[in-house]
Amino acid sequence: MANESAEILKLMKDNGCDILDLKFTDLPGTWQHFSIPISEVDDSLISNGAGFDGSSIRGFQSIDESDMLIVPDPSTAVVDPFFKGTISCIADIKDPVSGDNYSRDPRNIARKAENYLKSTGVGTDSFWGPEVEFFIFDSVRFSYGSNHGFHEVNSDEGIWNSGNEFMLDGVTLNKGSRPPHKGGYFPAPPIDTAHDLRSEMVRTLVNDFGIRIEAQHHEVATGGQAEIDMRFGPLLETADKVMTYKYAVRNVASKNGKTVTFMPKPLFEDNGTGMHTHQSIWKDGVPLFAGDQYAGLSEMALHYIGGLIKHGKALMALAAPTTNSYKRLTPGFEAPTILALSARNRSAACRIPMYFNNPEAKRVEFRSADPTCNPYLTFSAMLMAGLDGIENGYSPGEPLSQDLFELSAEETSKFPQVPSSLEEALQALEDDHDFLLKGGVFTEDVIKTWIDFKRTNDVDAIRLRPHPYEFFLSFDA
Repeated sequence: MANESAEILKLMKDNGCDILDLKFTDLPGTWQHFSIPISEVDDSLISNGAGFDGSSIRGFQSIDESDMLIVPDPSTAVVDPFFKGTISCIADIKDPVSGDNYSRDPRNIARKAENYLKSTGVGTDSFWGPEVEFFIFDSVRFSYGSNHGFHEVNSDEGIWNSGNEFMLDGVTLNKGSRPPHKGGYFPAPPIDTAHDLRSEMVRTLVNDFGIRIEAQHHEVATGGQAEIDMRFGPLLETADKVMTYKYAVRNVASKNGKTVTFMPKPLFEDNGTGMHTHQSIWKDGVPLFAGDQYAGLSEMALHYIGGLIKHGKALMALAAPTTNSYKRLTPGFEAPTILALSARNRSAACRIPMYFNNPEAKRVEFRSADPTCNPYLTFSAMLMAGLDGIENGYSPGEPLSQDLFELSAEETSKFPQVPSSLEEALQALEDDHDFLLKGGVFTEDVIKTWIDFKRTNDVDAIRLRPHPYEFFLSFDA
């Protein structure tokens, strides 16, 4: 511990920093933080942590057991590029009475999932490559009260601005170069207006946070939809990087007078935002998903995918955890809702990328998740579902080759589907979560807390409120 505190102190002093900012993830998946001056950074902080009120954190403690400890993970410490004199460090949560890692700490769950994989003997490592999409807007307004409700997002790039008159000194400033609905993949500038901003985001991720980035590009929708792809990595490390990614992207946008949202469906009649999640299992440096079965997969990979499909409905309560998620997951539109296996086919929930024949590149891409999820919980749950599939030899079913978006409702009904609502997904998780409890990775307490929180704060919150469009449908009924 002495070496670790010395390393953090050296990092602070070498970079003229006098503030250590500790970041941790609440149960729903949002970073929380508080800061400690350099005078309080010592061996005791690294070994014992600092106290905080767990009852004020979503999904954590009740008020009668509110005292909790936050313990820095020195390996995650970096100079924060957004705030002067600050070192940013991810932390773990512990129970001050037992001294144990906290059962509802998402990082703890991810660490237990990695350990469970090793304990099964199936593999030593799982690798994760999430494609985290988002929208860049110029402004957002929303409000709700007992007698009103509205939202408005805007972007100069949005095709809806093509008819507006932007005037300065009598000169029309509307230049007309905008991607149409579903036309944002990949027109060059000036149609793509956010190239420089995304590049600044990439530089921040690479140079300041040490995250390896493979590519950045405009996504399908108009109005600034974007994607920055990070290199795959181990489960816990990648979940940390997703949280860092969201923090960096939001703050670069804010610095440039923009705002970013990871909402799955902020725009009507255009593509939503997903988090396609590539995953594979390795053992002692050897990839285990490559073989001589369908699409170059191994039998193990097929059983893993069988687990994802069998538990797919329950997984969605964690992987697509907001009511807005199911505005994107609508049969026949751009997001995959059929729980099926297919090579190259982006309309299936479980896709096998076929770009390269390299065994190290063989993986499954689960396409129905979105970035409102808690990555620690989502990656862990997917791994547990896949391992359950391997243990029980689940089949993924017959691979599908057709465009599933073109199927009729009758044809679609023959295949397993993702839930149609968050309420349905939570019920599926309540009915099917034993696979998550293996090895103590998830606990009944975590599952119950998640379901209760989401039913109260998401499902009921929306159910109780009139929707603005209901006035178009019902006012004169």
